[in-house]
Amino acid sequence: MGVPSLRAAAGALSRACGRWSPRLGPRLLRSPPMAGNVQAPAPVGARLQQDRKARSGWQGGARVWEETEQQAKKLKSSGDEDGEQHRKLPKRKIVLLMAYSGKGYHGMQRNVGSSQFKTIEDDLVSALVRSGCIPENHGEDMRKMSFQRCARTDKGVSAAGQVVSLKVWLIDDILEKINSHLPSHIRILGLKRVTGGFNSKNKCDARTYFYMLPTFAFAHKDRDVQDETYRLTAETLQSVNRLLACYKGTHNFHNFTSQKGPREPSAQRYILDMYCEEPFVREGMEFAVIKVKGQSFMTHQIRKMVGLVVAIVKGYAPESVLARSWGEAKVDVPKAPGLGLVLERVHFEKYNQRFGNDGLHEPLDWAQEEAEVAAFKEQHIYPAIVSTERHERSMAQWLSTLPVHDFSATAHAAAKVGLGPWAGLEAMGLAQALPQAQPSARPHLSLSVTKLLTQFALVSFCRVYR
Repeated sequence: MGVPSLRAAAGALSRACGRWSPRLGPRLLRSPPMAGNVQAPAPVGARLQQDRKARSGWQGGARVWEETEQQAKKLKSSGDEDGEQHRKLPKRKIVLLMAYSGKGYHGMQRNVGSSQFKTIEDDLVSALVRSGCIPENHGEDMRKMSFQRCARTDKGVSAAGQVVSLKVWLIDDILEKINSHLPSHIRILGLKRVTGGFNSKNKCDARTYFYMLPTFAFAHKDRDVQDETYRLTAETLQSVNRLLACYKGTHNFHNFTSQKGPREPSAQRYILDMYCEEPFVREGMEFAVIKVKGQSFMTHQIRKMVGLVVAIVKGYAPESVLARSWGEAKVDVPKAPGLGLVLERVHFEKYNQRFGNDGLHEPLDWAQEEAEVAAFKEQHIYPAIVSTERHERSMAQWLSTLPVHDFSATAHAAAKVGLGPWAGLEAMGLAQALPQAQPSARPHLSLSVTKLLTQFALVSFCRVYR
């Protein structure tokens, strides 16, 4: 067959089957066009697109799986929709003004992994999660919401003006929703926006505490310590204020806390003011309030400051022990009960000067919330202190320990060579605490007492001279 014959056969085959295109898959035979109904062949690109539609299940100009996708969107749970809504809300840095009664709590700071010791922050974080202000994982790891407190109050200590900083979703009626999940003795009284890098602990310039105690604590030691009819005289109040004023300024308070050496720079603390207000009567018992303002305080520092002044006024210690307690020598300073201690206010003077009037942020002075703070103190804090003192007599019991307190005793006195168990008790001022042990019974003190004294002396010696 010659070349012209081959060309004629190829042309006939092309007219019968259509033009060849390089694609995979089976070829579809086309019937030959009818006479008078000849149409121009479609472009190659259009036929390729039609083939792709046929292979992907295109029907009537729409994909089959689009209907399934629309049905899946309709089946989304409401929880997912709420999560989307929260993610769209702005997350901003704020501060919360808190007031709480610390009775029954082991302090302010949360102890992660220790559920047996309930703290104020445990209830606060739970309320934040349940109200929808923060996600649940932020409650488990508080660093994710940049949480910080101004002061870490101790066990049983209350607060009327605690301030915490954190990042939250600014939901509607945020204060009402948080308070609805809190007990009545914990309240959020105010909320303000702050700068993104704000830290309530580092930005706090000073803290003001007050210590509420029955005035019979200032009665002389010759008088009954439980005499509720005692009334504080003007002369005694003047003497108390004279001693409290000695704390003003910068001093070394290593004897007013634990695990602080006399040469540690952090033991130096600056006290701006300290004084006792006029007494008042609650439920037939007279009380007084001691106020102290300082840059910062160490653990148990204020309670020991109050305890030392009470011991001096009652006549259990000379005034010279006050100045001696600021030296390097070890002085055993008595610690007053924690019941009457309350964090009243925290101060942000430098922050207010820089950002309080910039037109974007509010000053952190809480002037509008003062009425609510005063009402909370009258409703929760003062009654808790008065009723607890009446029923548990914490101040009266502590005062009964002052007669056996030895201010000059050092913790390592019992570690002296040849010092027996009873002599160790006498050196540490504890011999009178065991009246049942008569002199004839002293040689029969158990070996466990000797071991306990030795262990206590070694631990205390390491703390002082580490």
